[in-house]
Amino acid sequence: MKPMSLEKSLHNLLKKSQLLVMLVLVFTTITSCGRSDTFKDALLEEDSALLISNASEIVTVSKNEPTIEETVIEADEMNEEKAMVLYINDEKVNVSWEDNSSVDALKELVSSGPLSINMSMYGGFEQVGSIGQSLPREDKQTTTASGDIVLYSGNQMVVFYGSNSWSYTRLGHIIDKDDSEIESLLSNGDVTITLKTDDN
Repeated sequence: MKPMSLEKSLHNLLKKSQLLVMLVLVFTTITSCGRSDTFKDALLEEDSALLISNASEIVTVSKNEPTIEETVIEADEMNEEKAMVLYINDEKVNVSWEDNSSVDALKELVSSGPLSINMSMYGGFEQVGSIGQSLPREDKQTTTASGDIVLYSGNQMVVFYGSNSWSYTRLGHIIDKDDSEIESLLSNGDVTITLKTDDN
């Protein structure tokens, strides 16, 4: 009897291996087919529950989240509530306020109630009065013009009907009066400046 060649042995081993792999695949398929419906149903139920849960979370978030329009309206309302207005004696004047820490502090001060400042004429070009407390300063060498409102020494408000050069922190500028109207308001004796918000 001839010994089996190495090539033939390998060939037989390969055939047996292929047969074994096929048996494993068939067994796996039969086993999974036997429970496929139940398994698939369980998976579908789980997926459906997860989808419903996620959808309800999305709906809840959507209901609670404000729209862009609502957000803009709320922001506008907040800005309007914080708008600061200025009166010279009893006459309201429109002011374009600076965007700085001094104005922010002044608005905060006025938010709790109107602030009245007794002003005095000085130098033939300005009215000056004590705010009653110190505010943050951002002093810079400045040449003022009629209608300018500045902070001097951190605790005094100055409203100009003329011009001057000094180190000030700019607060704002009167925008609805011309030079002659501003001079008429400020150059005929001491005045009272009242600051308040639109809502107080």
